[in-house]
Amino acid sequence: MTTRDQAHALAKKMLSYSKLPECTVAISEVEQSSVRFANNGVTTAGLTMERTITIASTRESRTGIAQTSEIDEARLKEAVARSEALASVAPLNDEHMEPLGEQEYPAIPAADAETISARSPSMVPHVKAVIEAASAKKLIAAGFIERTAQVSAVANKRGLFGHHRSASAAMSTTVRTADGSSAGWAGQPSSRIAAINGALLAEAAIEKCTRWKQPRKIEPGQYTVVLEPTAVSDLLSNLRFAFSARNAEEGRSFLSKKGGGTRLGEKVFHEQITLVSDPFDPRFPGSPYNQEGLPAAKVVWVENGVVKNLSYDRYWAAKTKQAPTPTSGSLSLAGGEATLEELIASTERGLLVTRFWYIRAVNMQTLQFTGLTRDGLFLIEKGKISEPVMNLRFNESPVRLLQNVKRLGRVVRCRGGEGAGMLAPALVAGNFTFSSISDAV
Repeated sequence: MTTRDQAHALAKKMLSYSKLPECTVAISEVEQSSVRFANNGVTTAGLTMERTITIASTRESRTGIAQTSEIDEARLKEAVARSEALASVAPLNDEHMEPLGEQEYPAIPAADAETISARSPSMVPHVKAVIEAASAKKLIAAGFIERTAQVSAVANKRGLFGHHRSASAAMSTTVRTADGSSAGWAGQPSSRIAAINGALLAEAAIEKCTRWKQPRKIEPGQYTVVLEPTAVSDLLSNLRFAFSARNAEEGRSFLSKKGGGTRLGEKVFHEQITLVSDPFDPRFPGSPYNQEGLPAAKVVWVENGVVKNLSYDRYWAAKTKQAPTPTSGSLSLAGGEATLEELIASTERGLLVTRFWYIRAVNMQTLQFTGLTRDGLFLIEKGKISEPVMNLRFNESPVRLLQNVKRLGRVVRCRGGEGAGMLAPALVAGNFTFSSISDAV
């Protein structure tokens, strides 16, 4: 993949072709190695490489954007020329900001060498562990294991240049009975492929599948819930862009105050809640620069339930005379020391949720979402799992969830079926709203 020096040389070459006052070049390379399995057998294994070079040319607040994946001189010149041609017919952007000059970006180690070099032979043993464990129980396993290596670079005519390499790995599996009447799921993302453990994932998914047989129908309503970390991540990932200062100040956010203003500085969540974005966290490292090219920094959104920061992009910061927010990295919800078993034991009556699925927005101003439980929903009675129950549809907001928290567990890196994932604990929360029954497995 492209080294720092190669990316710098490529960007300088493209900028030299530019004839307009402003030009920004962004380089993205993604290499992915993966193994997919289904019906207790490997179905595909692959290695893919994608390169996207984006050129944004601007004159008098009119910007044209072109992309190419080719790096020969003719194609690069053509892409720059195309972006300039588009700029000549683009509408005026009243919110255009002057490009940044040279920046000093922090070093963020995020490219584990073993993960970058991993290919399917190092993944197959994890797949084999899942398939053999499922077969031994006469169950059917399917899933996916992957490792991704990425390079990003950004440069402009004013001397800005940034380059970053990163790597990550993830595995997930769904185990079902032969008749398809019961299912269990388990997944694990990590910055290091060496941390992935197919045998443990098989054990967790099989345990869920064998326990969730003949689920009982229960009435929808408000329940105390014990959400496993993946379920927490599934719902809370929707908070990633919810701290927009502009939305709050324009009255379009749950952080808008009636009559004007925002709820910055107010206690909006339970006092146990601390929510940050930290690109330097080795468990889930971020980029050294954000989408606008600002150097990354840790941002505390919520501390002990109090809203500490809102997110200002460069335009809105200039308009409101605030500092822009150097947002980068995933969300991280601080947790406690309780194990999942201890959280269950502390619950007199409630529901244990493995994960959510098909999450869609209902009301973005209140951040209300709807979705389904999936792959393991269980009734808790007197601190113990008593029986499996049929899946339910929820109508709930991550804001209300964090207001109704009772107890937090240990933090792990999570990624479910939707979203980029986050660092999240299991948690117990009250008054979680389920609106209807779902007979899906």
